[in-house]
Amino acid sequence: MPCRKKPQISKRLMMAHSKDLLVLENFIGGKFVPCSSYIDSYNPSTGDVYCRVPDSGKEEVEAAVRAAQDAFPVWSSRSPLERSQILNKLADLIEHDLEAFAKAESKDQGKTITFARTVDIPRAVYNFRFFASSILHHVTECTEMATMGCVHYTSRAPVGVAGLISPWNLPLYLLTWKIAPAIACGNTVVAKPSEMTSVTAWMMCKLLEKAGVPHGVVNVVFGTGAKAGEALVCHPDVPLISFTGSTLTAQRITEKSAPHCKKLSLELGGKNPAIIFNDADLSQCIPTTLKSSFANQGEICLCTSRIFVQRGIYSEFLKRFVAEAKKWKAGNPSDPTVSMGALISKEHLEKVRSYVKRAQAEGARVLCGEGVDSLDLPPGNKKGYFMLPTVIAEVKDESCCMQEEIFGPVTCVVAFDTEEEVIKRANSVKYGLAATVWSSNVGCVHRVARRLQSGLVWTNCWLIRDLNLPFGGMKASGIGREGAKDSYEFFTEVKTITIKH
Repeated sequence: MPCRKKPQISKRLMMAHSKDLLVLENFIGGKFVPCSSYIDSYNPSTGDVYCRVPDSGKEEVEAAVRAAQDAFPVWSSRSPLERSQILNKLADLIEHDLEAFAKAESKDQGKTITFARTVDIPRAVYNFRFFASSILHHVTECTEMATMGCVHYTSRAPVGVAGLISPWNLPLYLLTWKIAPAIACGNTVVAKPSEMTSVTAWMMCKLLEKAGVPHGVVNVVFGTGAKAGEALVCHPDVPLISFTGSTLTAQRITEKSAPHCKKLSLELGGKNPAIIFNDADLSQCIPTTLKSSFANQGEICLCTSRIFVQRGIYSEFLKRFVAEAKKWKAGNPSDPTVSMGALISKEHLEKVRSYVKRAQAEGARVLCGEGVDSLDLPPGNKKGYFMLPTVIAEVKDESCCMQEEIFGPVTCVVAFDTEEEVIKRANSVKYGLAATVWSSNVGCVHRVARRLQSGLVWTNCWLIRDLNLPFGGMKASGIGREGAKDSYEFFTEVKTITIKH
């Protein structure tokens, strides 16, 4: 198929102001390829269809895998420095169009333009720059067995075609978190973004050739998990799958991958606790815990959904926390004064609301938000999927709201008495992704951090990341880790070579 002429991003985005629908196409072998069938994508802030996304299946995935296989020999033979330069160029191009990407991400996902502009797109840019740098600094191992006259050393090589499946909550942010290390290590990729948030991935594809990415190195197939995702996971020539999403989907990926013995990296859900001791600095703790509970509408796997407060400050914390939560404004994502945008879909909104109703049925108290405070929306957003920050108290540890991932702007606040008690309660869920600990006692935070069953523990802060260090969860929150060293090891195969002299 001849290469499709690439219109300017800004002109394509102007379609948002017309009654025409934006129609996406798969990106395979360096070309945009139309699909035989499409699915509707909604603007969460209005409830209207505004985009049509390819409903890809086995045929499209097969074509993408073939393109990736064809590109692998040349790309894998490029030096790390050559690949690094291309990643940096791609980062520059995305950064140049940052505002267009931010507007598209906000419209597609429902998040505020402020969050997309200051978090999502800058982090996507940084993902490419970070791995462009880190790929230049890895070392291998070497040992000598003098008595045997042997030297041993290790060598690492790219795996092949990497299957990358990313979620809808941080679309470009998490897609690039996978693409960047995969291609930096010399792999070629077939990526499948969420069918609900595909636009910024499509926009990125427009920049690949200009960045110098050879045809077939990055292929993007749009569609549902049940069709496109499953076809990618089951493909025998895709030896590696990196997935971010739900634990339930990860279970199916594991089952389907088992016959092929694929390498898996699974970053899954969380039911993250915040533990706040009597000596916590509430002037820092309260605003940070509001962000950790409600940022991005609570649609971040690292968000806090269980807040344990030591009894000595419980009443004060609850009063101040609820008062500040009531100041958070939900509304039109393009309004710079709003704190939260819309949830991803009507179905997800109803799911989140159902948890609040179940908590009330169990005897818990809803102190603000859903069912308590009125939601005042502009006329154009009345059909959008909005919900206010919701705080629930007097909820039991065995409640579904304390055990299951809600993935919305809902958090539960409960009291505790002792350190031993709260560690046991914090660990009493199937998840183990992240936790926060608030205390001015250094010994306390070290003790608690060591005993929490969480892959990440922040103390007196939240969401401060060093991408060099491992990211990932324990228990049902995932398998494997991501980060400079961990991603390098995942996206390469190691062999030990022995030389006798």
